[in-house]
Amino acid sequence: MATAPRRRRPLRLASREAIWAYVFLLVPLAFFLGLRLWPAVQSFLLSLQTWHVNPDMRNFVGLQYYREMLNTPRLHQALGNTLLYTLISVPTQLVIGLVMALLLTSVERFRGLFRAIFFAPYITPGVAVAWVWGWMYNVNNGIFNAFIIQLDDWAAALGLTWLSFEIQPFLQSPRQALVSVAAVVIWQGLGFQVVIFLAGLLGIPRSFYEAARIDGANAWQVFWSITLPLLNPVLLFSIVISTIASLQLFDQVININFTDQGGPLGSTLTVAVYMYLEAFERARLGYAAAVTVLLFVIILVITLIQIRFLNRRVEY
Repeated sequence: MATAPRRRRPLRLASREAIWAYVFLLVPLAFFLGLRLWPAVQSFLLSLQTWHVNPDMRNFVGLQYYREMLNTPRLHQALGNTLLYTLISVPTQLVIGLVMALLLTSVERFRGLFRAIFFAPYITPGVAVAWVWGWMYNVNNGIFNAFIIQLDDWAAALGLTWLSFEIQPFLQSPRQALVSVAAVVIWQGLGFQVVIFLAGLLGIPRSFYEAARIDGANAWQVFWSITLPLLNPVLLFSIVISTIASLQLFDQVININFTDQGGPLGSTLTVAVYMYLEAFERARLGYAAAVTVLLFVIILVITLIQIRFLNRRVEY
């Protein structure tokens, strides 16, 4: 006699949920592979050949562009400038942002309004920010030099002849241009730090502070022993995100002065701007792709180092 076919047992609820979870995860995975990973691979392949609109006319050059980067002073200058931007802007944003967030925690009324005001510059397009600050830095009719002239007039009217204020070149000076652009970056990114730190501070249990006050701890001891350790995940996130943004700095630099992109004597030039100029002004897309790979490696290494040495597991 023929035996009846065995009926399959229905999948358990947990198994069905897992299957649907993987199905839905395929969508962002396909997005990542198609729009992120594949272009990165193509960029690396492009860095190994001379670019031409016709793929059949591209010539394989191997590591020639990478060897060229070792002997290119302008790229070395861009790397140094990018590092300076990072060293100036990231610690300044973190310190000022944390201080302002600590002050906002003691504010009960209009806290949301202050948070929105601080965050507004961060969501403003970098191009618009660069245009406005470029006008304010203008030597002839900028608001900063107008204020300096006004201060000089007040000093003369009060008889303080020894106190004189001179017009500053700002973006036209190789010594001041990089710091001037860094100030724009700090101003625009400060709101992000304030909002992130404020969220972290409000997430710390109040019972810890109450216990510290009962034990007689002062404000500095509370900050150093409670606030800072419990803010470690927020600090790590802010440091990594801010460092990556500084290493990729582009919008503010290239838009703040259209007549001198990269600043006087290349004083504001960054790796991203250098890559753009090589690709679209000199039409060296293969070499620009090699610079892109270099920047990717630098960001990856610095990020891994930060995660390795700054990540502290805190249990409470």
